[in-house]
Amino acid sequence: MANDRKKDTGMKIIVTGGAGFIGSAVCRHLVKDLGHMAINVDKLTYAGNLASLKEIEDSELYHFEKVDICDRAALDALFTKYQPDAVMHLAAESHVDRSITGAGDFIKTNIVGTFELLEAARGYWQSLSEAGKQAFRFLHVSTDEVYGSLGDTGLFMETTPYDPSSPYSASKASADHLANAWHETYGFPVVISNCSNNYGPYHFPEKLIPLVILNALDGQPLPIYGDGSNVRDWLYVEDHAKALFTILTTGRLGEKYNVGGRNERTNLQVVKGICKILDARRPKETGKYEDQITYVTDRPGHDARYAIDATKLETELGWRAEENFETGIEKTVDWYLENDWWWEPLRTHAKERLGLLKK
Repeated sequence: MANDRKKDTGMKIIVTGGAGFIGSAVCRHLVKDLGHMAINVDKLTYAGNLASLKEIEDSELYHFEKVDICDRAALDALFTKYQPDAVMHLAAESHVDRSITGAGDFIKTNIVGTFELLEAARGYWQSLSEAGKQAFRFLHVSTDEVYGSLGDTGLFMETTPYDPSSPYSASKASADHLANAWHETYGFPVVISNCSNNYGPYHFPEKLIPLVILNALDGQPLPIYGDGSNVRDWLYVEDHAKALFTILTTGRLGEKYNVGGRNERTNLQVVKGICKILDARRPKETGKYEDQITYVTDRPGHDARYAIDATKLETELGWRAEENFETGIEKTVDWYLENDWWWEPLRTHAKERLGLLKK
C-alpha cells in the first residue's frame, strides 16, 4: 500500500465528511465489513452527527479528527500523522434548498475545500516512494445533479455534458472539474463517482424520505414540491458505500463512474409508498397516513428528472445494487421506527426546510 505496509494489515483511508449520511455508511463499511482503518475527517456542521458512528466508535480501526477541509495546515498535519493509503472525499454542503438561501457555504466547502484537500493530498503523494505513489488513490464523490435535468426518457451517462441548475450542483460540478484537472495536470491518481439520490438509515431528517417518515409519525403534513411528478433514481446508502470502495480500489484512474440503483420513482410515489408501509407497521387510529400529504410551492430551478445509467460500473467493475426500492424503503422505515434515539434530537433542525421559498 501507499506506505509499503503488508496488504493483509488493511488499508488506512481518510474519509472526509465521515460524520455525514453517506460518509458514515462508508466508515461503517470500511471498519465493520472490510477490516480497514477509517479516519473520519469532519468539521461537524449541522448535518454531521457522530452518533451515526456509534457501531464502530470503539474500534481501534476508527479514528475521528474534527477538521475543516478548508484548513490546509490541519490537512497537512493529518496526512503526516496517519500516512493514508487513500482518500475518499465526501465532505460537502449538500442540501439544494440551503444552497438557494445561502450559497456562500457551498462555494467555500465544495469548491475551495476540495482544492485545499487536493493540494494537501498531492503534496503527501509526491513525498511517497514510487510504489506508494502507484498504490495511492483519491476518490472524489459527486452527484448526478451536475448533469442537470432529464426529459421523460434517457439516462445520465459518464459522457453526459454538465448542466448544473442550482448553487449546490454548480459547486459540485466545479469540484468535479478540479479533481479531473489535478489528474490531467499533475498525474494525481483521481477517480470520480457521480451518484443518484441516496436513502437509508442515519439520513438527516430534512431530506425527503426521513422527513416524510417522521412527519407522518408526528401527525404533521407530508410536504411534496409542486405536483410530486419530479423523478429521482433511488440508491440504498449501504449499496452506495460498497460501490465507492469498489471504485476506489478497482476503478481506472482519471475515469468517472455513475452509481445508481435503477429505481426511478416520482416523489409522489415515494411518499405514498412510505405511507403504505407505515399503515401496515404502525396504523393510525383513524384514517391513513396518505391523508397527511400536502403540496408546497415548487423550489426554484427544480430539476424534473434524474436517472443514472450505471452500466459502466456494473460491467467494468462488477458492482450491483443489492437492494431494490421496495426492500430498501422497508428497511429504512423499520430503522426509523426502531431508532428514535438517533433522530429525535435532530427534529428541531429539520421541520421547516421543505417549501422554504414559498411565494
